[in-house]
Amino acid sequence: FSLKEVQCSVKVLKSLSWASRVGWVVEDFNFTRKALFLLTNFGEGIVWSDVFICPQCGTEMTFWDVAVDQQENDDIRGLWKCPKCSSLLSKSPSKSSGALRIERAHETSYDHVLGKMVRRTKQVPAQINYGIGQSRLEKRPDSDDLLLIERIEKFDDKNSFSSFPMMFIGERWGDTWRAGVHEGISHSHHFYTKRNSILLGALWNRIISITDNRIRTSILFLSQSLTLGFTRLNRYGATHYSQVNRFLSGTLYVSSLMSEVSLHYAFNGKLNRLIKAFSNVKTNQKSSAISTSSSTKTTLAANTIDYIFVDPPFGGNLMYSELNFLWEAWQKVFTNNQSEAIVNENQNKGQVEYQGLMQACFDEFHRVLKPGRWMTIEFHNSQNSIWNAIQESLQRAGFVIADVRVLDKQQETFKQATTTAAVKQDLIISAYKPNGSLEENFRLKAGSVEGVWEFVRYHLGKLPVVNQADGNAIVNAERQAFLLFDRMVAFHIQRGVMVPISSPEFYAGLTQRFTPRDGMYFLPEQVTEYDRALLASGKPTQMQLSVSDEKTAITWLRQQLDPTTDGEPQTRGDLTNKFNATLHRAKHEKALELIEILDQNFLQDENGKWFVPDHNKATDLDRVRQRALLKEYNEYVTSTGRLRLFRTEAVRAGFADCFKRQDYDALIKVAERLPEDVLREDPDLLMYYDSALLRKK
Repeated sequence: FSLKEVQCSVKVLKSLSWASRVGWVVEDFNFTRKALFLLTNFGEGIVWSDVFICPQCGTEMTFWDVAVDQQENDDIRGLWKCPKCSSLLSKSPSKSSGALRIERAHETSYDHVLGKMVRRTKQVPAQINYGIGQSRLEKRPDSDDLLLIERIEKFDDKNSFSSFPMMFIGERWGDTWRAGVHEGISHSHHFYTKRNSILLGALWNRIISITDNRIRTSILFLSQSLTLGFTRLNRYGATHYSQVNRFLSGTLYVSSLMSEVSLHYAFNGKLNRLIKAFSNVKTNQKSSAISTSSSTKTTLAANTIDYIFVDPPFGGNLMYSELNFLWEAWQKVFTNNQSEAIVNENQNKGQVEYQGLMQACFDEFHRVLKPGRWMTIEFHNSQNSIWNAIQESLQRAGFVIADVRVLDKQQETFKQATTTAAVKQDLIISAYKPNGSLEENFRLKAGSVEGVWEFVRYHLGKLPVVNQADGNAIVNAERQAFLLFDRMVAFHIQRGVMVPISSPEFYAGLTQRFTPRDGMYFLPEQVTEYDRALLASGKPTQMQLSVSDEKTAITWLRQQLDPTTDGEPQTRGDLTNKFNATLHRAKHEKALELIEILDQNFLQDENGKWFVPDHNKATDLDRVRQRALLKEYNEYVTSTGRLRLFRTEAVRAGFADCFKRQDYDALIKVAERLPEDVLREDPDLLMYYDSALLRKK
């Protein structure tokens, strides 16, 4: 907007002052002037409190009275006693507290919009905030206030604004675990108190009647910026100077203490800030444009973008389209969320659908990104399965993951600060689009050993030479043998190419072709830079590896026994306590003793110490081990029913063998007998399963 348009809009808004607005509200709703005064005669706002019931004696109590410590900045008590029977009570009692969980009180009232009686959670006014001159005061509602509220509740507000069933499904909206909180809130108008629904409806109808489009939209901009602040989402905060827009972002959370602010209290401050912001706009500056479109289909030409940064939806963390519902209910225009990339039960979208939608986005990013260029993905989710879905989508789109690091944003979100199980930090994933020469050379050498080293050579050239955290060098897991092997396998499988080399052969080839340093591998031209950096920072810190299955156990043992990773030959006794301390076996994982893993993968010297075998011996051991794994896998194939306890390494070996033989049907049959969480949380199993599904089609 130009400054002139803003000033014009401000003039219109100011004409909607409380003094001059009386006329049009009376006209629109046939209210008496006295009735309008009643609607607006609550100063700055009201604090509404939930009412609960003692499960022991059935006494009703106002949450404000029993749980708010009005002597200590209105802090919320976690525990309190029933005012009648003295039972210890809590909203969310811990097992150790011995407290009883309180129950919500309900009431039945007539809903003018729906034209029927509805049952809802009971709320009562607990405190009124008002001002006299520059003084801000508060008081308990008296009999006159309660009578006034009762009269307002009788107003017919069915013409205030259109109401829609929440998410178009009514009472079943939202997370099932929040059903008690949402009870009685089935339509969009239920998020508003009777007073604010009437006044907001009158204001909205007056604004949309403005004929000048630019003025109308600028006023709508102001009005919609405050919409959620007038709902039941507006939490009361005793220590906050302003009660405006105190809703919890990222969720439609209804608090037990709600602050109902008056329109003039919210609008005056927002209007002044808006005028100040637009007063600084210089209309002679060049204009700029913001374009929005679906990430699955942009208007960009192929191979034209230098760099992409994307902050994708994190599975089921945020329901983006649903969070817009209350705004959209006013506009009567709703998001088409059919292609929204989230995990959402109400939209019938699970992790499979989420992964497919994310891959459609990554396919488009791969199309527009220049060959050899990078994409950064910020990712935050507490579920490994969602992380694996992102990783698998990236690889299927043609990207190669090169780096995964932790981003410490310093300031935690509300969920991170209050939830013990919440992920405290985000991941930053760096992935690149291979250039044309790699893809072309790989096609010429696909399925050959030369193709393997063509990829590894290119991949090592893309990885950062030195990783640092807080000024100290750390080991880059992406340069370690086990992850290089995984990336190489994924590169082959995603392109439908058989892997022509075993893991022992791969590990031996790494040492022959590349320069090892501190358990990592470098191109010859990278070694000098790495050695120079270590002179300043010292030896890199090794990452801590948690053992959850046989694969991670073998990787951990290699670190302990390999001199290149500061390990050394050790006896079983030397390893046992350390192994048990780091072992966190998954519940589905078939138990495998330490001695069995050592026997199948390592050799023992005359002093009883285990060590990493050389290439020839390792290859012999691997052949024997693979036969044993496939034998065990065949037992799973011939069995029936769900697989609940199994050896994951045997399933991985069986999937790799099925893929090599192009027996996709057999692979899919076994995969669909695995527990869903295991299949989705294991990147290797998920990769083979998804690739088999793709090729079967």
